[in-house]
Amino acid sequence: MSKTAKRETYTPVISASDVKYKTLFVDGVNIAYREAGDPAAPKLVLFHGWPSSSHQYRNLIPALADRFHVISPDYPGFGNSDAPNPDGFSYTFDHLAEVTGHFLDQIGFHRFGAYMQDYGGPVGFRLLTAKPERMEWLIIQNTNAYEIGFTEAWGGLRNALWIDRNAENEAAAAGLLELNVVKATYHTGSPQPELLSPDNWNSDYFVTLQRPFAKRIQLDLFYDYRNNVTLYPKWQEFLRNHQPKTLIFWGQGDLFFTPAGGEAFLNDLPAAELHRLNAGHFAVEDCLRYISDHTHRFYDTYMSR
Repeated sequence: MSKTAKRETYTPVISASDVKYKTLFVDGVNIAYREAGDPAAPKLVLFHGWPSSSHQYRNLIPALADRFHVISPDYPGFGNSDAPNPDGFSYTFDHLAEVTGHFLDQIGFHRFGAYMQDYGGPVGFRLLTAKPERMEWLIIQNTNAYEIGFTEAWGGLRNALWIDRNAENEAAAAGLLELNVVKATYHTGSPQPELLSPDNWNSDYFVTLQRPFAKRIQLDLFYDYRNNVTLYPKWQEFLRNHQPKTLIFWGQGDLFFTPAGGEAFLNDLPAAELHRLNAGHFAVEDCLRYISDHTHRFYDTYMSR
């Protein structure tokens, strides 16, 4: 080292758009979450899908953080949140929504925009129908609320497990938890699957689906999903009655949800803005910039007046 060199330690400058990785103890469970943006900015919650976590929004969060105060929690049993033993913790969508609602209350997100994808719909719709005053606006992305939205990939659950949860039907449903299926969830419908990072399905598989109790946790939620279907009429009525400003992004090649499932929202939300994407279940992987740009535009056009 030169005698004239300064002995200084560089400290990086942290901006509001940098993603922070935090945990919050809620109802006896450590909930991991990602957060970015100015706390004074409009609040936006990103509810993740199956079999992922807030990891699915790792690129979208900083892309939105210049305009929004963004958070995305991992549900119990997913990502980096705790995964309590199912013997003492009920893995139902009612309970996931309850814990997530308490998390939002503790963190001070009492009114917010909601981005709901896949499992994020059953969690988010429960929260919003229970307390409509939480809802500022909606972004719906490949999450189902209509019978017409199911693809044939649901056959093993709808025609077997939901009817009779026995060992044989559980073993068949557990096939959905294999790495090749998780990978296919990302690749199916993607116009350029070679551009998708393997970190996606490896994170989902090795972090969420290989942890202790993971198989039972996921089977409990597979079985409980039937109760979401019984709530579809309630959620549809909620949308008709409240008519929230709604932006819909729908990957047309989704392995699990049909294009018609996205179109069906327009029956109850005729003023909603629907964008049909050449993408699959995790459309942010293929259409990040498009989704970010139109989220900014939609909010500035319809919500910030």
